[in-house]
Amino acid sequence: MFKHICKLVWNRKRVNFLIILEIFISFLVMFSVIVLTVYYADNYRQPLGFDYQNVWYLQVEAIEKSGTAEKQDRPQQIEKFKRVMAAVREFGEVEAVAGAQYLPYMNGNWSSCNDVNGKPVCYWANAVTDDYRDVMRINIVRGRWFGKEDDGANYKPLIINRQLAKERFGNEDPIGKALNQLDKQDSLPEGKRARVEERVVGMVDDFRKNGEFAELKGYAIYRNSLREADDRLPRVLGVRVHPGVTAAFEEKLLKRLQNEASDWSFTIKPLTQMREEMHQQSIVPLTAFAVVAGFLMLMVGLGLIGVLWQSVTQRTKEIGLRRAKGATKQRIYRQILGELLVITTCGALIGTLVVVQFPLLDFLGFATPKVYAYAIVISLLLIYALTAVCGLYPSWLATKVHPAEALHYE
Repeated sequence: MFKHICKLVWNRKRVNFLIILEIFISFLVMFSVIVLTVYYADNYRQPLGFDYQNVWYLQVEAIEKSGTAEKQDRPQQIEKFKRVMAAVREFGEVEAVAGAQYLPYMNGNWSSCNDVNGKPVCYWANAVTDDYRDVMRINIVRGRWFGKEDDGANYKPLIINRQLAKERFGNEDPIGKALNQLDKQDSLPEGKRARVEERVVGMVDDFRKNGEFAELKGYAIYRNSLREADDRLPRVLGVRVHPGVTAAFEEKLLKRLQNEASDWSFTIKPLTQMREEMHQQSIVPLTAFAVVAGFLMLMVGLGLIGVLWQSVTQRTKEIGLRRAKGATKQRIYRQILGELLVITTCGALIGTLVVVQFPLLDFLGFATPKVYAYAIVISLLLIYALTAVCGLYPSWLATKVHPAEALHYE
């Protein structure tokens, strides 16, 4: 039966080629949507590494001077920032407060790279004050969090996540090791200082600053003691409030901060709101793409139904002769569907051979092999389901052909 169906498909290769082309294009479009969907779904189920509930984002916009005066003014700015943090701690509604360059769900990232055996290891980074762990409730899985014991140390303490530890140190214990490759003193140009060792003092679980839909990347958290000469002024404050604190507290908090730093401006948002905004940035483009792809699939489905319907009409004589020779309605039904499945297999096979080349071309390189495999399997199942549904009505029409019609068909 299968050999006979393949022969029938080959005999009508010109018409079937157009159907195969439609299926091939449909598979590529469907795969593009599915791989993004599976990628986001796989990311969503991974741990975040922090707790965003009851955390407020407090943006601090300081008026800084330019040029040489900026460095001279930095100590005063940092002292003012310390007073602002102390003012926030005065409120009974506040559980913890910390300064940082970035909070979770903020747009923008600080990236860095280190050379490891001739291969760059790139990761995202952040500089935070000591209470950042309490604000975001970060879980230390090895080593410790930085604190006052690191004051005056001849190294920069930092915390890394599991992913960065794996990429940088492999299976070795990262605690106490240097993240950066230090310059040799004798190889430095005259007047240039050697870099300070960035020493790992602790490791946290997988930390994904950009939220549930973001991919897992290496992450390093540096200490900002607000004491060292090269410490930056934090851009934001993370404020953990007690459960049940309402938005009415915002006005009271802002008024207190303006009294402490009248020449600075402050913006407050719950981290839950920022989370929703970042989710929209991820979901809206995917939804739009999926809607366009859905309309394309609908047009392809209608086109397949029309082509198959026309094919059945043109084959009335052939189907009628088969019925006259004793073929049952079920055999005719299975024949038409079988031909469609063979045609679908040809189009899907070509599509699969194309998409498996994408990783080699570094196209859709964000997807892991597992995500890729799931996307291919789901796309194949959907394309077979689409073509099977499109073939149901034309196949049913074929079973209605009466043997006598073959004798009167011109």
